[in-house]
Formats: sequence, C-alpha cells, structure tokens
Amino acid sequence: MGVLLRNDHPQINIDSDDINKKIETVMNNLDCLNQEVSILLTADADIRKLNQQFRSIDQATDVLSFPQNAEEDPPIPGELILGDIAVSLDTAQVQAKEHGLIFEEEIILLLIHGILHLLGYDHEISEQEEEKMRSKTRELFNLVFPGKVLANSCNY
Repeated sequence: MGVLLRNDHPQINIDSDDINKKIETVMNNLDCLNQEVSILLTADADIRKLNQQFRSIDQATDVLSFPQNAEEDPPIPGELILGDIAVSLDTAQVQAKEHGLIFEEEIILLLIHGILHLLGYDHEISEQEEEKMRSKTRELFNLVFPGKVLANSCNY
C-alpha cells in the first residue's frame, strides 16, 4: 500500500507525514493494503482547470477523484493503483470553518470522500447510495478522529 502525496499549493504548507499516516489508517480499514493512491493538494485555480478538463465544469471544487480504471465497476480487487485524488486547500480552508472543523480534519474528510469515490461509492446515484456513503464517511472520520462528530451541515 502506498500514499503518494504532493502539495503543489504555492502558499499553504501542511504536515504531509501526519496526513499520510491518517490516510494509511483509512486505507487499511477499507482493506486496501495492496493498493496505492496518489494525492495532489493544490489551489482553487488548479483544481478549476482539472474540473474543466475532466468534467467540463468551469469552477473550482473541493475534491476530485480519478479512478485508475474508470470503466471497471467496482475496481478490481487487489489492483495495485486505486487512483488519484485532487483537493483544493483553498476550498478546504473555507469549508473547515463552515463544518466546524480544523483545517487538517477538513483535508482528511475530503480525502475520505475521494477514496470512497475511487472504491465505487457514489452519492449522486440515489438517496440510498448517498446515505451509504455518508455513513461510511462518518465511520472512517471517527476512526481517524475518535469522538469528533461531524456537524449535520456537513453533507459528506
């Protein structure tokens, strides 16, 4: 298993080692021990470009997920590369305040959301799938931050 993390944000520094450890905990809990995820932490301007290029949406977003094998549904068990995730640190800072979280907690929340998308979870399919993903997100968030409860305003 591997977490490849790169921070391309020109102004925001983060503790990469701590984020790596927390995401490894999440991946371990999801039985993704032999899988690799690549994470890009970036600025609104750069995630906007990615959103435009891959989703034809010309605006910044909080998190984007790119499964390695988008045609496979769900991903092949034991596959080495799970996929890529991009997170806007600018948007994460704003949302952290809205969600009553500290910055690092918001980053982990967005990464959990992205990882679940890589594993085939999709909150846009139905209310049932949305609740399934929301429940799993909260379970994993509580694993990393025991006792920390996500506010109802947080729709992840």
